[in-house]
Amino acid sequence: MRAIGLPGKAFIPLIVGFGCNVPAISATRVLGNPRHRIMTALLVPFTSCSARLTVYVMMGAVFFPDNAGTVVFAMYIVSILLIVLVGLLLRNTLWRAMPSEPLVIDLPTYQLPTARLALSVTWLRLKGFLRTAGGIIVATVVVVWLLMSIPAVPGHSFAQEDLAPRDSAYGAVSEAVSPVFEPAGFGTWSLTGPLVTGFVAKEAVISTWAQTYAVEDVTDADQSEQAASPLAGHIRADFEAASGGHMLAAVWAYMVFMLAYTPCVATLAAQKREVGWKWTLFGLGTQLVGAWLLAVVVFQGLRLFL
Repeated sequence: MRAIGLPGKAFIPLIVGFGCNVPAISATRVLGNPRHRIMTALLVPFTSCSARLTVYVMMGAVFFPDNAGTVVFAMYIVSILLIVLVGLLLRNTLWRAMPSEPLVIDLPTYQLPTARLALSVTWLRLKGFLRTAGGIIVATVVVVWLLMSIPAVPGHSFAQEDLAPRDSAYGAVSEAVSPVFEPAGFGTWSLTGPLVTGFVAKEAVISTWAQTYAVEDVTDADQSEQAASPLAGHIRADFEAASGGHMLAAVWAYMVFMLAYTPCVATLAAQKREVGWKWTLFGLGTQLVGAWLLAVVVFQGLRLFL
């Protein structure tokens, strides 16, 4: 922590970020120095939260069925390296005179909780998380469905059964964004569209794919079922076509972009509350530009070998 200009207490919010970025940003309040709070809040979004884990697990099962666990573990290692590198970059550019302070933690008197209290608090936290995450996912799915029901070409009406997703408003938006990602190997509307909904919540990426291809969402299926599902077949075909035959390089680039760009709108709201709009927008721009550059570098580098 001191090497990147942060006190040891900054380690706590970063660890929390691997569960969820929103409470991790709130946890930066334990830091007394405003610069430390801002820098930690900017680094938290690079921690690989549990919402991203769902996408890693599926893509690992689909593209690396024999080494899915290793691939997921590698993404967490990349996340840690990214935090260190971004921290060093910020330390050597914006905050060269970052103050250093000793690690002092006031420990309260700890007591062993009763089983009833532990279960009650666990259920309260779990219920709140499911209500928030579930609401975001449902809202995102509804918006995607609505956009897919609005025709973007003449000759179709709203919610017409034979309206292809590519001919809908969702397809038009995704098509407009896709050229940006061609250097990264996944510049097709069906692959960039989930990144747009993933900006709202990463959990919605897989359900967006399921809606795009009109197949069953296999999030809860086991590894062998995910790899052999129709959804997996469509995704593999799209990556193969978009990457020009360098499918695995594009998959790694896609996962790196998924890791590095904005986790969700809830994280932005938490950042705005803790560090203000100026630093929130700075962090947003850093995440988007950095994620794109990393994805391009990963694809262009790996396609020479994969």
